[in-house]
Amino acid sequence: MTVEDPFKHAVLGSGIFYKDPRAALTWLEAAFGFEPSMVVSDAEGRLVHSEMRFGDGYIVVDSEWADHVASPASVGGRNTQSVYIRLKDGLDAHCEQARLAGAEIIQEPTDQFYGERQYRARDPEGHVWTFTQTLRAVPREEAERLSGLSIEGWHR
Repeated sequence: MTVEDPFKHAVLGSGIFYKDPRAALTWLEAAFGFEPSMVVSDAEGRLVHSEMRFGDGYIVVDSEWADHVASPASVGGRNTQSVYIRLKDGLDAHCEQARLAGAEIIQEPTDQFYGERQYRARDPEGHVWTFTQTLRAVPREEAERLSGLSIEGWHR
């Protein structure tokens, strides 16, 4: 039996863990434009689950609820993943919004050989976020020539 998802989640989302998830919800909205879509609290008011949307994607913003999950702030700033978010336009303005909200811009907006412009930002707890915008479609052969790399597979 197949049941339709009442929350209309995208096929793929990501869970991001914070020492202070409530502060993260506020910051992610101000800096990156995520929209809170669900916040679940226990009887004492502690956040136990939350979700935010960006376009047709979503993230779960949660606390360090178990030993196997941690914020980079709890593990010396190390990241084991980076969330990539594709913007349709306005990448440079998005970067400035993030900067004004206190994001550490670790890669300024830069055009890439594969036809995209991207920037990277670190949030207050150390998560690295990559934002990208397609500028033009680049054929694989051109990308190989420009990069000096051998590429298997490419845009379909």
